[in-house]
Amino acid sequence: MNKNFNIKSLIRENVKNLKPYSSARDEFTDFEKDMVFLDANENPFDNGVNRYPDPHQQRLKAVLAEQKGVSVNQILLGNGSDEVLDLIFRAFCEPNVDNVLTLPPTYGMYKVLAATNAVENHEVLLTDDFQPNVEKVLDSVDEQTKIIFLCSPNNPTGNHFSVGKIKYLLLNFHGLVVIDEAYIDFSEKESWLSKLKDFPNLVVTQTLSKAYGMAGIRLGICYASEAIISILKKIKPPYNVNELTQQKALERISNTGLVAKEVENIRAEREKLVAAMAEIPYVKTIFSTEANFVLVRVDDADLRYEQLIKKGIVVRNRSNQPLCENTLRFTVGTIEENEKLMTTLKEISNG
Repeated sequence: MNKNFNIKSLIRENVKNLKPYSSARDEFTDFEKDMVFLDANENPFDNGVNRYPDPHQQRLKAVLAEQKGVSVNQILLGNGSDEVLDLIFRAFCEPNVDNVLTLPPTYGMYKVLAATNAVENHEVLLTDDFQPNVEKVLDSVDEQTKIIFLCSPNNPTGNHFSVGKIKYLLLNFHGLVVIDEAYIDFSEKESWLSKLKDFPNLVVTQTLSKAYGMAGIRLGICYASEAIISILKKIKPPYNVNELTQQKALERISNTGLVAKEVENIRAEREKLVAAMAEIPYVKTIFSTEANFVLVRVDDADLRYEQLIKKGIVVRNRSNQPLCENTLRFTVGTIEENEKLMTTLKEISNG
């Protein structure tokens, strides 16, 4: 437990004093009753989406809370994880005053959101084995550092961060530690959700875009203490998660068997890809991964990228990222897509 953590000292003053907007659906919340709704200036003709959605996504949160072993009051939903992350910046970081820490190579939106919110972004490179250098991280902290962002499993490297290193940061940093678990479902490691009660400064973000296969509906999830979630709820747009997203998400997360089967398939295909890539002559290094992608160092990433494009295969060239010179990131596809990829990689090797 980080006894020096004080949530009140982190909140922006304007957010502390903010009275949140109260929508019509905040004042009357029993949507299941057969009522005549004349309170929200909606079109009365039923087409399935003529009414405003539940601003608190109660049905969806109830299922997530049960599945994840947390309280409904520990959940915030957003229009993708990017909105959730943006709300964290806006609630806790004073523009042109505060700063955050990120650990490249990592997810690029942390840096973009920092710039968007006029918050300085201090970068501390991961070690050569893609682990946090906790001593350098803490040495880079100053009085205005509000948040440390950790992506684990990490994008673009695919590896988990050491549990011991993350715990050390949670215990010794007095701001928020945000762990982005977008890829956690593809890993054998335990989610940090089970540690929320132990660390009041821990925030965990997840998504339905990856393992749940719902990138198109844009649903991000934030798990944290009730105190942190209550602050974020003050500043979120009233209807930030639309009705269609709520319906599709509820349908998908209720079908746990199908999701588990798809994840199992992706894991199996990932291992097949790793084994096959080891036979490709121009593949120099295959980095350990617990995500739904594989980062590979090749002889000439620009050349291999263009060769794949000409063959109709789009991958991600990550060579512009720190520590990632001449690397390509391959997302695990279907069996047929992966077979085409491996055939093509062999063809361009011979070409």
